[in-house]
Amino acid sequence: MTIIKRRAIWYLFSAVIIALSIGALATFGLKQGIDFTGGTMLSVRFENRPETTEAEKALGVFDLSAITIQPAGEKDLIFRFKTIDEDTHEKILQTLESTFGSATELEYNAIGPVVGEELRHKSINSLVIIFLLIMAFIAWTFRRVSAPVKSWKYGAIVMATAFHDVILPVGLFAVLGKYMNVEIGTPFIAAILTIMGYSINDTIVVLDRVRENLQKATGTFEEIVEKSVNQTLVRSLNTSLTTVLSLVAVYLFGGESIKYFALALIVGIVTGTYSSIFIASPLLVDWNRWTRRNAAAKGVK
Repeated sequence: MTIIKRRAIWYLFSAVIIALSIGALATFGLKQGIDFTGGTMLSVRFENRPETTEAEKALGVFDLSAITIQPAGEKDLIFRFKTIDEDTHEKILQTLESTFGSATELEYNAIGPVVGEELRHKSINSLVIIFLLIMAFIAWTFRRVSAPVKSWKYGAIVMATAFHDVILPVGLFAVLGKYMNVEIGTPFIAAILTIMGYSINDTIVVLDRVRENLQKATGTFEEIVEKSVNQTLVRSLNTSLTTVLSLVAVYLFGGESIKYFALALIVGIVTGTYSSIFIASPLLVDWNRWTRRNAAAKGVK
């Protein structure tokens, strides 16, 4: 399969999805869940589930402030509203049961605004720290690769593809938050970290094969990279396919609580497989070309 020679197509496709994702994030932002903003999440199962408008009307006697109600499955409703005390919690359940005949609590989570703020800051810090540590580790791992591409450039390319793979699910969830009220919380941060790990692992497999072939194969740098990508192509596709199929099953049958966690992983892993094959290796070739041209230009001067 010819990949390197057609890299302009892959660059264009990636540029489009990155631009759309950044545009969605800048326009809509991410709808933060109670993990970050503080509040209460209550999941209730009904024998005959009422309409969301009926449930909201029934709870109108309580000062819940900006209540949102989301159907889940065939019989459940998920309520999100401000932080409440235990007495109000019990009264809400009693009201739902007396109004609709049956109301069984499945899950109840309450997080204060201070805790939510702390979780948000810790999540952002963890992403930044892990990002930097991974880049340093990759540069150290490829430290003995000195020609024709410096070792630190491998780390930079891996980080570039990791950003590529993370920005798409972030943009998708910005759109889902706007039009489907999908909120992000700590599970979303866990999904992003998982995507980063999977993407980086897949990219390193390809680049490490390039490193091995540089020491033993003959031909131009572009030919060696092309050969290395094709050698790892089937392995990358098979690994990703089996993982994605499992995640699709989780998305379809795993329940509302992990549905969007699985969706984020599906999108991230598909994007990660694409970038490790069609973006990382072409970037390596082009960076080498740019370096040689700059060196030649300086030599002429």
